[in-house]
Amino acid sequence: MSWFSKIRFLELVKKEARQLLRDPKAKPLLLVSPIVQFVLLAYATTTDVEHIRTVVVDQDRSADSRALVQAYAATGYFDIASHGFRIEGIPEALDRGEAMVGLVIPPGFSADLRSGRGATVQALIDGSDASVATVAQSYVGQVATAFGVKAMGTIRPGAGVELRARAWFNPSLESRMFNVPAIMGTLLLSTCLMLTTMTLVREREIGTLDQLLVSPVTSFEIVLGKVTPVMGVGIFHLLIFCGLILYLFGVPFRGTVAALALASTLFLLAAMAFGLLISAVSATQQEAFMLMILCMLPTIVLSGFLSPIETMPEPFQWVTLVNPVRHYLDIVRGVFLKGTGVPELWPQFLALAITSVGGLVLAGNRFRRSIA
Repeated sequence: MSWFSKIRFLELVKKEARQLLRDPKAKPLLLVSPIVQFVLLAYATTTDVEHIRTVVVDQDRSADSRALVQAYAATGYFDIASHGFRIEGIPEALDRGEAMVGLVIPPGFSADLRSGRGATVQALIDGSDASVATVAQSYVGQVATAFGVKAMGTIRPGAGVELRARAWFNPSLESRMFNVPAIMGTLLLSTCLMLTTMTLVREREIGTLDQLLVSPVTSFEIVLGKVTPVMGVGIFHLLIFCGLILYLFGVPFRGTVAALALASTLFLLAAMAFGLLISAVSATQQEAFMLMILCMLPTIVLSGFLSPIETMPEPFQWVTLVNPVRHYLDIVRGVFLKGTGVPELWPQFLALAITSVGGLVLAGNRFRRSIA
């Protein structure tokens, strides 16, 4: 008997496809769940800080102080919740969560500004959320600086240094441009990992895997026949996600389809290899599910999706080198935003290829030992 037969392989693929589509629980997972999860995560995972609730204590009550408050409101980042004249009301508003920023304009603000001595403004910021507080503090300083430069320019024009900054690839610095392509990688990983893990373990648990082993089907054909439909599901989800990225969220696509297709194929193979490895060492579906969750969370955390890899401790940075999600996110962001491809990102492509091939070889060997 040959080690591979095209007829046996195609029959296995047909069997797995029918079993996957016949399961009523699988249809929502394949059709509805990826779209709902992608849209929810894309809108929820944003680091843009907008509509910062702000309370103002204007003790100067001058035209300049009112112009400063208007300058904050005009940016769209600050929602002026209330005006007052008591500084004691700011801590109370911060404690109750009614405001994120308290702005205090002291007496003599306009006089100091017009005299050229320089005026000061105090901002009290709720620091319980450090990331939001950092961005809010930056916004407060930028608006105050711009207002001061504009006011001094009308009073005492003179020479100065003007910074004209421009952000490439994402001129508006919108976080969705950075996060939305990364969400596609995490959802592809979770779907392919779950389908690959559960199909093999379920057949082992109900006894149908033993029936396949006594049939004239090799272990290689069993593995290949089970991962091929999962690869089709992954490609189907990839097309859905790309459509949502381009037409719903407006992320530009500056690279080539070939680069994205090559990276996605390697990434799906790596995800299925991890799923095969988990299924090979699991005896029950409950055990496989627990191992899958245990592996998935560190994989996402160490991918650079939640925090930059450069800020991680050095041992963890070395661990991320074997994480296929990290390399896939680098490629996807480069292809979509920068228009880069294999010549520029060949280290990431090479790492994905090594991870996928190595994972498939390791999973295949472990699967053969588990059925021996």
